[in-house]
Parts: sequence; C-alpha cells; structure tokens
Amino acid sequence: MPLSRTANPAASAADAASRTKVRYVILALIFVITTLNYADRATLSVTGSAMRAEFGFDAIRMGYIFSAFSWAYVLSQLPAGWILDRFGARRVYATSIFLWSLFTLLQSAIGVLGSTAAAVAALFALRFVMGAAEAPAFPANAKVVASWFPTQERGTASAIFNSAQYFAAVVFTPLMAWVTHAYGWHHVYLMMGVAGLLLAFVWLKVMKNPANHPGVNPQELEYIEQGGGLVNGHLRKSRAAGHAGQAGQAGQAGQAGQTPAAGNGWRIMRQLLSNRMLLGVYLAQYCINVITYFFLTWFPIYLVQARGMTILQAGLVASLPAVCGFLGGVLGGVISDSLIRAGCSLTLARKAPIVGGMALSACIVGCNYVQSDWLVVLLMSLAFFGKGIGALGWAVVADTAPKEAIGLSGSIFNMFGNVAGIVTPIVIGYLVAKTGSFDGALAFVGVNAVITVISYLVIVKEIKRVELV
Repeated sequence: MPLSRTANPAASAADAASRTKVRYVILALIFVITTLNYADRATLSVTGSAMRAEFGFDAIRMGYIFSAFSWAYVLSQLPAGWILDRFGARRVYATSIFLWSLFTLLQSAIGVLGSTAAAVAALFALRFVMGAAEAPAFPANAKVVASWFPTQERGTASAIFNSAQYFAAVVFTPLMAWVTHAYGWHHVYLMMGVAGLLLAFVWLKVMKNPANHPGVNPQELEYIEQGGGLVNGHLRKSRAAGHAGQAGQAGQAGQAGQTPAAGNGWRIMRQLLSNRMLLGVYLAQYCINVITYFFLTWFPIYLVQARGMTILQAGLVASLPAVCGFLGGVLGGVISDSLIRAGCSLTLARKAPIVGGMALSACIVGCNYVQSDWLVVLLMSLAFFGKGIGALGWAVVADTAPKEAIGLSGSIFNMFGNVAGIVTPIVIGYLVAKTGSFDGALAFVGVNAVITVISYLVIVKEIKRVELV
C-alpha cells in the first residue's frame, strides 16, 4: 500500500529516486506559453509610442485601445471556464494559443488602412478578439497544476508559471524594443504571431493528463495523487478505468465530479460568488492586476514621456523591474511551500507572502517624489519584486476551487482580476490627459496595493477548499 511505503524513510527515498519528473516538463511548457501570452499582451505598450507617432493617437484613445483586450478577456472568462471543464485543457488551450497568435499576427497589417480612424478601429477590434482568445489560458494553467502537482508543490508551481509575466518583460520587452527601433513596429507583431502558432502545435504534441501520459511511471503518478493532485484531469470514466490500478479511487472521484460543472454551472457559480473567502480573494486579485496592467500598458510610455527616454532605452530599463518581479514571483512560491512543509497552516503559508509583498509594492508612490532616473528604477524594481512575492492568487485558486469545477472557479477569479485591465489603462489615460503628468496614475496604483493587504487581512479568513452543496 502507498501509505506503508511512505511511512518508511528508506523506502520513501528510494521511491523518490525512481520517480519520473514529467510534471516539471509540463510546468516548463506552461511557463513558456505564459511568457509568450504576456509578451503578446505587452506588444502595444512597446510599440505604442511609434504607433502614436504614425497614427496620431492621443492618450485617451490609447487608453481605450489598451483596454480592448481586457473587455473581451473578462467577458469570455465564464464561457472559457465552462469549455475547459467540458473539453479539457489540452484541446482548449491549443485552440486558444493558435487564435491569439493569429490575431497578434494580423495587427501587423493595420498600417495598410491609411486613416487614423480606421487604424484605431482595426487595432481595437483585433485586441478585442485577441483578449477573447486568451481567456482560457490562466484557468487552463490552474487546471493543469491542480492535475499535475501535489499540494506541497503547488504554490511553487503556480508561482513559476505566474512569474512568466515578468520573464516576458525581461526577455521580450528589450527584444521588441530593438525590433521596433531597427525594423519598425510591424515586425514585432509578425515575430510574436508566428512564434505562437508554432507553440500551439508543440502543446498538442507534449500535453496529456498524468494518468495517461506515457512518460509518467507509477511512482510519480502515486506521488501526485497521494498529495492531492487530480491525476485524471479531464479523462472520462471509461478512459480512466484503464488506469484504475495506478490512479485509484480518489482520482476517479475527482474525475467523476467534472460533469456537474457543465450541467449546473449557474448553481455552482452562485455558491462561489456567495463565499466570503473567495470574494476577498477576487477583490485582492483585481487590485494586484492594477499593478500588472500598469506595467503591461503605460510603464514603457511613462519612461518615454515622463522620463525622457528613447524607445530602446525604455525597453531596456523596463526589463530591470521585470527581473525583480520574476525573482520575487519564484521566491513567493518557494516561501509559501516552505512554510507548509515546516508545519504552518495553509492560510498562513499563502497569506504571509501576499501581505508582505503587496505592502512592499506600495512604494511605487515614491516615484512621484524623486528626480533621479536610477531612484525611479529602484522604486519600480522594489514594487515589482513585492508584487511578484505577493502574486500567489493562482495557488490559492488551486487550493480552494471545488474539485468538480476548477475551470469555472479559475475563470471567475480571472474575470474579477482582469476587470483591472479595463479600468487601469482608461483611468491612467484620463489622468495623464487631464493633468499632464503620471503622479496621479502612480498614486492610483499604490492605493490598490494597500487594498490587497486589507482584503487578505480583513475579508479572507481561513483558506480552504470549497465544498459544493
């Protein structure tokens, strides 16, 4: 029996040594996909100054174009969650990657339209459908992590794929800035679109559920399942039966729960939206994403307009806070999982990095009171480092989502969080247009960091898995 083997330290060590590591390959793949996902979202922030010069966009128009992605992204979350629970991450994610990459590629052609009005309309429309196509991405990531990783590794796994947003800025922001400077903004969209189309086929080739992946041996499968991983993923009962000797009854029970999400989605959604813990988590994710969308949209333009940098300089400088965000993102997951292994409660292990990290992020407001560019970069780097440490929301989703509705639960969480993608660029656009400076914008971002801290300390009580009734 599994429990008798794990009770023997020598047997446990031998079991660990013989265990395959396919789950890390899957994690590496969703990290690469998420890196490209965020790089595609950020294309407009890097090319925006060049496009404004060519088409004559003002700050308010730019704010609305930035928000186009998030309008569709938010509106598509609930359908995306239902589709994920119905058809599984493998097929849905492949379709998502292919479509968003196609729409990214098409943005390279808006220059042929000639007039500013036509360019604005086309760019808004393409960003809108791109947002709809990307909607399943993060719920799919959470679903994959819940299937492939035991609880004691889930915080680190979630932090790693979530830190891809910073890694995207580290790698792709300077690259896209150089391509814009050397070849023109059109080539950025061509490069990113083609890369995504290829990655969609890689995902289809590599991705399977743990219970039917040919590279997973019984030791790894047992380790994942005994730790709380939902090893059958989207497999139907009939297909899962062939793996019953490996997966066990718990995995089948988790799979059996896939059906209610499709048939009773509204009932499940009402229960999720009436849960105080989850409402606090949703509010906090909205506030965290205010910071994310500032960096994804206006930050490079802030460096160009408010700090007088060139596009190339802004691309390089923007990568420094991103490096800190990446390091903080990985560190937050490691700290959280280390606290669990040390015997701390799940609540403390998740809340401590979130509260501490987001309190540090509030230092972004200090940029309004310094003149030196190096101090601005330092404060931005500290803010992004703190935001990285505190960005454990997807680990909390994996910990709290009902087993039978992981896709839907993740989509509701992502829908609330990405309302910030609608609000943030528009609010900042108006603040910049009306005041002529970014001071109000940075204050707006800092206040949201503080609200995140309050939400986890006051609204979110015990963090635990929601049981549907």
